[in-house]
Amino acid sequence: MPRSPASGVGPARLHHEKIARSDSHPAHWLLLTHGIYGAGSNWRGIARKLNERRPDWGVLLVDLRHHGRSESGGKPNDLEAAAGDLRALIDEVPVTAMAGHSFGGKVVLAARRLAPPDLRQTWMLDATPGARPDAEADPDNTVMRVLELLERSPRSWTRRDGFVEAMVAAGQTPALAQWLGMNLVAGEGGYVLRLDLGAIRELLHDYFAQDLWSVVEDPTLPGDVEIVIADRSPAVSDADQRRLADMPPHVHVHHVDAGHWLHIDAPSEVVELFARRLPE
Repeated sequence: MPRSPASGVGPARLHHEKIARSDSHPAHWLLLTHGIYGAGSNWRGIARKLNERRPDWGVLLVDLRHHGRSESGGKPNDLEAAAGDLRALIDEVPVTAMAGHSFGGKVVLAARRLAPPDLRQTWMLDATPGARPDAEADPDNTVMRVLELLERSPRSWTRRDGFVEAMVAAGQTPALAQWLGMNLVAGEGGYVLRLDLGAIRELLHDYFAQDLWSVVEDPTLPGDVEIVIADRSPAVSDADQRRLADMPPHVHVHHVDAGHWLHIDAPSEVVELFARRLPE
């Protein structure tokens, strides 16, 4: 369960947005959260298209701690704390399924240990359950390379376009640079990056350190586990994929032809997968 407020480290209150048709009352809610540089709003387009396909499902877009408009919460900044934040939100807004991309995928997996018994599904979108102790130094780890780029970059910008141009000049794709630019908020004289990069580094360190295979494989925990692999991403290694080929019946593996930022590369395929797999 979430850490006790008596310990001085209570859960963060998470900003969330409900996506549902105004003329419908969804029978189910999907909690959908983002990767380490994102916010729930990044998935708004996918949420709206999914709700069109499956009006029986509404989508709860959630900002994790230190992201978007959510509280920062208390230390330590780790998966357990982030999962406890989600569990506290689920007490307020019951959900039937929960999904997360990248860092958020491992957060929702950790939250499976805390979930109420009526949870039906936990989705990991291009995230590995296993530990990756060498990931922070891996030159091919795009998540860490983006963090290092942001740490080297100015915190404030006179123009949002200036930030995007700098990211592209540093080797990021225009689509990814525009997406990262969504973390700029208007401030005095321009725009300020709202990400706490120190907290982001702490969260990523724990993400790479934690081994949660036992949470995937445990059939006594609530609901099925849906693991989505982006085939042009290194996030789920060949060794991980071999292990996923021999899973208990409650674990299902899906593939999408995309890079790690699959909501940017292949949004239609992500919507189709959710629409087809979410329960009736």
